[in-house]
Amino acid sequence: MADNKEPLNTPADGQLSEEEQQELLKKYDPEANTRDLVGIMKKVVFFGLLAFSLFQLYTAIFGQYTAYIQRSIHLGFALALIFLLFPFRKKTAKRDKVPFYDIILSLLSVGVGLYWPLNYGDLVLRVGRMTDLDLIVGILAVLLTMEAARRAVGLPITIIASAFVVYAFFGPYFPSFLAHRGQDLTAITQLLFYTTDGVLGTPISVSATFIFVFLLFGAFLVKTGVGQYFNDLAVAIAGKLTGGPAKVAIFSSALQGTISGSSVANVVTSGSYTIPMMKKLGYRKEFAGAVEASASTGGQLMPPIMGAAAFLMVEFIGGITYWEIAKAAAIPAILYFAGIWIMTHFEAKRIGLSGLTDEEMPDRREVFKKIYLLLPILGIIVFLLIGIPTMQAALWGIVLTIVVSAFDKETRLGFKDMINALVDGARTALAVAAATACAGIIVGVVVKTGLGLSLANGLISASGGHLILTLFFTMLAAIILGMGSPTTANYVITSTIAAPAVITLLMMDEPAGAAVPVVVALSAHLFVFYFGIIADITPPVALAAFAASGISGGDPIKTGVTAAKLAIAAFIIPYMFVYNPAMLMIDASIIEIVWVTATAFVGMIAIGAGAVGYWYRKLHWLERIGALAAGILLIFPESMTDILGVVLFVILITIQILTKSRGSKGKMATA
Repeated sequence: MADNKEPLNTPADGQLSEEEQQELLKKYDPEANTRDLVGIMKKVVFFGLLAFSLFQLYTAIFGQYTAYIQRSIHLGFALALIFLLFPFRKKTAKRDKVPFYDIILSLLSVGVGLYWPLNYGDLVLRVGRMTDLDLIVGILAVLLTMEAARRAVGLPITIIASAFVVYAFFGPYFPSFLAHRGQDLTAITQLLFYTTDGVLGTPISVSATFIFVFLLFGAFLVKTGVGQYFNDLAVAIAGKLTGGPAKVAIFSSALQGTISGSSVANVVTSGSYTIPMMKKLGYRKEFAGAVEASASTGGQLMPPIMGAAAFLMVEFIGGITYWEIAKAAAIPAILYFAGIWIMTHFEAKRIGLSGLTDEEMPDRREVFKKIYLLLPILGIIVFLLIGIPTMQAALWGIVLTIVVSAFDKETRLGFKDMINALVDGARTALAVAAATACAGIIVGVVVKTGLGLSLANGLISASGGHLILTLFFTMLAAIILGMGSPTTANYVITSTIAAPAVITLLMMDEPAGAAVPVVVALSAHLFVFYFGIIADITPPVALAAFAASGISGGDPIKTGVTAAKLAIAAFIIPYMFVYNPAMLMIDASIIEIVWVTATAFVGMIAIGAGAVGYWYRKLHWLERIGALAAGILLIFPESMTDILGVVLFVILITIQILTKSRGSKGKMATA
């Protein structure tokens, strides 16, 4: 905290120590499951990570190499360091040493990474004709990429990538609508390592440019202590409100999401602080964990970073800038957090919880004195707004962070801090590089076999050509494909496999071969992105909810179910912006944007009241049904449904106000 008072949460109050946080991260987040090296290997990895960052910074400042060289060096760095840092098995006895076989795999990874730079001229001249050595190196690159992804990202993405490789081999043996002529080993190897449609494709291209620099920006920002400041600021703003600690969790997680690329990391970082506060105030274990899990997952939807997926969207959609994507995602993200805020408010009112006491609050003046720590984040937004290229904006963000840190001795970054930030940023980038490289395998097979169009036609056929059913089936596919995958990987997978179905149906009335409008493509890509992210709190594989239950002590499945209930907005909002893209602020007037946002927000209030069973007082079951109906009518983007929803909402709130004395203990506090 920012004053001399004893902090509300100490380890004795249930707050996790730093060691316990790391153990929890290793249990639920594959990206954190690294070895604790000592001796010479620790130094090798340290300088390897530093060299990785320096290479990326050099190319970001002075210009990138050609695509194959830039991407293969990036891949080589990532694979070599992953085999030194990440053990073969999660539970391994010796975590302080690197076994000989991982040293061999690391050296092979270096060879794979240098193969393109050392043989660039020959490989370009004999494009389409591979030597035996080319074939061996290509096969090795694919196998090393999948094994590195398994270790650093998790088994799901490796299983999916393997299934796609099998599909590429045995195409003729699949059902008619999925069948293709099949590919031999040479053709598949050529595709996956010697073209820009595979491992060295668009996903890792984005990792090797935009994503890495933004991860460095986040690492520098963390070194200033901004993570703890997010918690202090959230307490200062929301601590005294009804059910204050829950709202602190929401506010803090939204801020953490601007610099983090992991739902699980968000949960552990802010949850170790907020979950004990919520339990102390009186929230159930499962509810406390669910609030943090749903809010932390929402951090991946929050501009400007969006779990790094926004950078991928720029490349996948084409014809759109990074700023346009961040702007389009703003209102849906705000509505998402508003939905959780409303639900926690009604739950706090239902069980009679107040906010924090004056003694438990930090000194607000001291907290707001450090508001300058947010300047780098605001600076990034301004840089993008005035048209500075994305990568340069991130570089200037790093510079601004260093400058801002000098304002106070406590936050000032010294030379050692900057070196450690470079190392931490590279460490964070390892899993992203492995995920994007492995996702490139999936993209390559989809492009080569036409699977995306086949699946799109299959989904549309199963839905009978009805948009709502196509969206529903696409939602299920995105949630399943997103289970256990990090943000970048699940977006690549879902946008490649599921998004084409939505785009195809939205373009049904257009002439054959017509260009896909940006608003249509963005609606479809954000739709699958949302549901891929929500997989983190959707049982049975709900990693964010499971991590939160590890802090709260609650039941993991119940925590996941409650988190999904709190995040009901995330299950509704994507349908809204597909049916009414005005919410994305593209090709819409100010009046349209304001109206659709206002009706959606009011609809969230009604749905929150109906789901919790409390408004100004406890709701009768008929009132709950009425509130849910009013919310759905207001959220559905049609003039008639909006009018009916407003009328029903006014009737319900009038009844509540006139009869609140029956069950209410006081007036409804400001949310």
